[in-house]
Amino acid sequence: MRNPKQDRISQFLTHLKTERNYSPHTLSNYARDLRFLLGFLKDKEIDRSAAREYLLALEKKRYSRRSVARKLSSARSFFRFLRREKLIDQNPFENLLTPKLPKKLPNFLYPEELQGLLNAPDQKGPRGLRDRAILEVLYGTGLRVTEIRRMNFGDVDFDEGEIKVLGKGSKERIVLFGSHARAALNKYLKDGRPKLLSNKKSPAIFINRRGGRLTTRSVERMLVHHAKKAGLTKKVTPHTLRHSFATHLLAGGADLRMVQELLGHVSLSTTQVYTHITKERLKEVYDSAHPRANR
Repeated sequence: MRNPKQDRISQFLTHLKTERNYSPHTLSNYARDLRFLLGFLKDKEIDRSAAREYLLALEKKRYSRRSVARKLSSARSFFRFLRREKLIDQNPFENLLTPKLPKKLPNFLYPEELQGLLNAPDQKGPRGLRDRAILEVLYGTGLRVTEIRRMNFGDVDFDEGEIKVLGKGSKERIVLFGSHARAALNKYLKDGRPKLLSNKKSPAIFINRRGGRLTTRSVERMLVHHAKKAGLTKKVTPHTLRHSFATHLLAGGADLRMVQELLGHVSLSTTQVYTHITKERLKEVYDSAHPRANR
């Protein structure tokens, strides 16, 4: 016998996949959270009281605050969808207070650390030229790793220094790249990529040694390798370079909305986290340099 609640969840997940273009990883999280919710609700009447009971049940199971917040967000989004489809009158999870999460500042690199990382690839070989170009483009544009691995020749305007990007939710934006990224890209395309391609054809700019498109995991491994080579003790991921891009722009006086546009953030509040980083850096500099600072 079909479970109508399970059917509603399947409809919701299909909506997220087809209309919102959510990644498989995100869909998997939603599915897991909603299965847990379904198990809790069983034959309960779905109202505000049940929503509060669900919150208490999550807290009793000693989930982390972040996990509780995510599960409540999944439930809120699911019931918002049901209300939009006119299947319910009220969203019992709307405005339900969620645990306050500790503010986690994104990890980033200082300019001197970045320089060491950028210089780490051995540019005598094709893979070193490719890796240097990837690092320069990641830091010079703020692209996500999925965005850089999908880059094709038709996406790049070398004359204007622009890259057309299809980001989250299939939203298109234009990012800019400067002279360092341009030089590294040109050198890789001239002296590195043809050797990796080895008479094969591919629209992808960044390819592996077999001529195929790079995977996200291979880019991540490459970064870990060069970070270790550069003597960096911090955890370095593609997102670290994205965070560094945004932090350095704001520290240099860039407008917050301009940075939001370049990063492809829907909400300005997502971009504002980087202003906290620059403030923390200012405090560090003040405390270490000013004779009247509290040290």
